[in-house]
Amino acid sequence: MSSALDGATEAIAAPDVPTPTLSVFDATMITVGIVIGAGIFQTPSLVAGIAGSPTLMMTAWVSGGVLSLVGALTYAELATTYPSAGGDYTFLTRAYGKNVSFLFAWARSAVICTGSIALLGFILGDYLTRLFSLGEYSSAVYAALATVMLTAINLIGLRGSSRMQNALTLVEISGVLLVAVAGLTIEPSAAPAVAQASSDGAGAFGLAMVFVLLTFGGWNEAAYVSAEVRGGPRAIVRTLIISIGIITLAYLLFVASVLHGLGFEQLQASQAVGIDVIEQAFGPFGAQSLGVIVAIASLTSMNSTMIVGARSNYSVAQDWPALRFMGRWQSARHAPVVGFIVQAAIALALIAFGALEKDGFSTMVEFTAPVFWFFFMLSGIALLVLRRRDPARPRPFRVPLYPVLPILFIATCAYLLYSSITYAESKNATYVALAVMISGVLVLLALRLFRSQPSRSHRTDGA
Repeated sequence: MSSALDGATEAIAAPDVPTPTLSVFDATMITVGIVIGAGIFQTPSLVAGIAGSPTLMMTAWVSGGVLSLVGALTYAELATTYPSAGGDYTFLTRAYGKNVSFLFAWARSAVICTGSIALLGFILGDYLTRLFSLGEYSSAVYAALATVMLTAINLIGLRGSSRMQNALTLVEISGVLLVAVAGLTIEPSAAPAVAQASSDGAGAFGLAMVFVLLTFGGWNEAAYVSAEVRGGPRAIVRTLIISIGIITLAYLLFVASVLHGLGFEQLQASQAVGIDVIEQAFGPFGAQSLGVIVAIASLTSMNSTMIVGARSNYSVAQDWPALRFMGRWQSARHAPVVGFIVQAAIALALIAFGALEKDGFSTMVEFTAPVFWFFFMLSGIALLVLRRRDPARPRPFRVPLYPVLPILFIATCAYLLYSSITYAESKNATYVALAVMISGVLVLLALRLFRSQPSRSHRTDGA
């Protein structure tokens, strides 16, 4: 009897922590939902214009899939070795300490994740406004309503949110495939032109790769649910590889079909590839259908971003007493409730800012890319650091061809970091990334002062 009581007491005293709840399919739908968004309906024409030839263009898209797989294998080792709700935050903490990882968490919570949620909300709002306008700030109102609605669904629980995510992602993938089928049914007005590549072939290919890899971006978010995927540590490996496979296949089918349907010269000139293809195949109704697909893609990416973003809020709260209010995990809901609420509050503030200062909002979100690529690169380097610093740690999965593949991933991130800084400098907007980092340093100093007071701190995410 006493042993039963002791067991019950331990169960009550045990802290709520992330537990395996998601299937590999659920985690894959979250990852694919983040990556496949409105970008694929716009990027192919940009890449075609930069590449200068069909062969170079298709090579860029294939290379994007290959490099994403290299990155996914690198992350697979990190995520299986250190499964947690923190994802990159956990890797950065273990490799470089809590100061560096906090700056990452700050940028992610203040702009990167929340800005993406707000931006996707505006894309959704722009479409819904064309159907039914709510006045001068209609897009912002729709964006805010979507943010509140999705947050509420996630607060109800992960099971319901993941089921909705599965359905939305399948519709999103179907929409991409619909455009691909439409492109294959069109007879091009002329054979694809054999355009000459730019004289600066390497430079053109490198710039094309910037846009391709941006369109592939987001697969790393699978690491944030690595502690919640059923099937043992290697389940997240399957999640990452399957996700990259689905994304790459969908993108290659899409690009090849629009190339077939429009021809290379028309593809280069197109301002809206998806609409041009589907309207030729199915008429005005097809164009309206594509609008619905883009709206669903925005909603899908919003929900996926919310799921992983709230988990980074939860994880950083474990290390900083002043943020402990975000650090409670509700096991009945399988969700960090306060982390979701804080994320929604910041996203709503950004939506309000965007409603009043649309250009300012776009600038703030667009030019934080250097911050993202800098920390992404540090996460890749973290694998090298932790292999040396923590050699005894069990590693259920080891990246093949180590250290060649991680170094290739790091070099890719370094190139994109350089490209994003160069682009920001060309627009006189490097101050945006600097402002995000400086503000993070100021908040970090304030947290350090608060933490100097006696307090107890422990991690509860299994990192």
